[in-house]
Amino acid sequence: MNIKKQRTNSATRAKIYSLAAVVAILLALAPLPPRAVALSLPSDTVRVGLYYGSNALPSANLQNSVGYGYDFGYFDSDRKFVKLAEYTSGDSISMLRDVNMYYDSTNNAYKVGSTGNTVVGCFHIQFNNGRSSYADAVEAAQSQGIPNYFIKYVGGEFHVCSGNYTTAAAAETAMANLGFGGNAAVNAGTSQTISVVSTGTNRVIFEFDSSNVKLAVRPKSSGKALTWFKGYKYYGAFQYNRASGGDLTIINFVLMDDYVKGVLPYEMGNTWPLEALKAQAVCARTYAAANLDKHSSYGFDLCDTDDCQVYYGTNSANALTDQAVNETAGMYITYNGAICTTFYTASDGGATESVVNVWGSSIPYLIGVTDPYEADVASQISNYAWTVKYTPQELTTRLNARGYTCATIKSVAITSTTPTGNAKEITLTDVNGKVFTVTNGDRIRSAFGVPAIRFGVGGSTPDNGNSNSGASSVYVLGNSGTISVNGDLFVVSANGSIESVSGGLYALSGDDVVEVTYSADTSTGGGSSPSSDGKVDGNFVFQGFGRGHNVGMSQWGAYSMAKVHGKTFDEIIHFYFTGVEITYADGTRAI
Repeated sequence: MNIKKQRTNSATRAKIYSLAAVVAILLALAPLPPRAVALSLPSDTVRVGLYYGSNALPSANLQNSVGYGYDFGYFDSDRKFVKLAEYTSGDSISMLRDVNMYYDSTNNAYKVGSTGNTVVGCFHIQFNNGRSSYADAVEAAQSQGIPNYFIKYVGGEFHVCSGNYTTAAAAETAMANLGFGGNAAVNAGTSQTISVVSTGTNRVIFEFDSSNVKLAVRPKSSGKALTWFKGYKYYGAFQYNRASGGDLTIINFVLMDDYVKGVLPYEMGNTWPLEALKAQAVCARTYAAANLDKHSSYGFDLCDTDDCQVYYGTNSANALTDQAVNETAGMYITYNGAICTTFYTASDGGATESVVNVWGSSIPYLIGVTDPYEADVASQISNYAWTVKYTPQELTTRLNARGYTCATIKSVAITSTTPTGNAKEITLTDVNGKVFTVTNGDRIRSAFGVPAIRFGVGGSTPDNGNSNSGASSVYVLGNSGTISVNGDLFVVSANGSIESVSGGLYALSGDDVVEVTYSADTSTGGGSSPSSDGKVDGNFVFQGFGRGHNVGMSQWGAYSMAKVHGKTFDEIIHFYFTGVEITYADGTRAI
């Protein structure tokens, strides 16, 4: 029994070893699966310019919303915060140019000047011996009993300073009266010096003077700090820089996903469907990653306006928008392993457009697509259908102001459209017989002042995906005659959804249900053929749908896909961006 069992086990083991050897050989011969390649992201911290250039500020307040006190320091080349000092005695501080400033209590701001009850003078007494750390400088000030002291960081050293005065003479007198003698000197700082004061007072709590690094202020908190600045609440820290010795350039240093939380509710409605918000969150995150250093000349990545992405902190954020960011945390849109530039537009009017036909650069994932979704929610889109009119002289003046030299315009025609039906080439003729063209979407929008490039000229309108849309109107026969309904005709169903009328329409008539008849308008400006010269009643008329540049994701299309059609955020993204993937920063696929 025992011998037989042992033989059986030995045979079984032999078979297992043989099978393992075969598997090992097959694995060795099989091609290896592709390895995930990390995305080229320079940092997970975004630098957002809040005030800069002509909008730079002479002073800037911060107030803790969530948290307590502040750390002072700077950001190194890797965007890591280096702490130099801290302040824990108050929740509100102000950063000032190192010039004489007074506090305007009405506006809660410091302004340049020496008038008023609360003045911060730019002259102070500075002691000669620099210290290697903030703590050493504080200890020296306290051990020597220096009154009204504060610490100043100067090019790597920490100096004890005392008082603030509006003139050098006043500082000299104070220094003599205090008996500091040759151990100190009157100092007014440099064009790079920034003073930090307790808001509403003239008490200086820290000064910073360095040409190599910039002052950074990081709100302190046991969790995630949230800080008031100019009426908005922000995550992250703030950097201050006196560009060319002038007012303060102010930059918010914020983690990528916290940045997206401050973009999402301003670029898309904060009550919109979750899946649409998630698609927008991934687009916003990807756009930011693709545009780090866009405004490097100012020392930051992105501005807070629609030139980049609208970013106003967390005021309009809510649980839904934060959920959208959290559920897509770290996800980016990529093409062949590289970060995409994810443009988006308010509405496309029935079709997006290939970027080459708008801005001239060919990008394989920014290909125009016919959009059947927007039409389902057209009645909810503000100014979705639009008309732009010009007299011949008005259009001529507009074109001349934009560099198109011409006499009075005689005719306008769309002579080329894109594969998705958007305007690609507009041909114009003036009264002298000069013929010229305007091509590409960006130039077309600028030249003619139209909201989008999906339009017709002289009474024609393009297809926006709605069978009852276009130049025709709908008529309903009532007891008193014909009732005109200009534009599309929609009905509201029992479940609250809005649908366009494409079949039979019924109404209550007394105690009976009758079918309502309607037909297209064939009068001028309705379903008539468009004019050959682009004019209606002597005016050049452009009629179209949508608003924006038409490139990338339609936000209202995303709304419809999520709300009406039950699409998920990844389905939305793959519809509007051709051949892309959704990945994490390490290159692994997210979904």
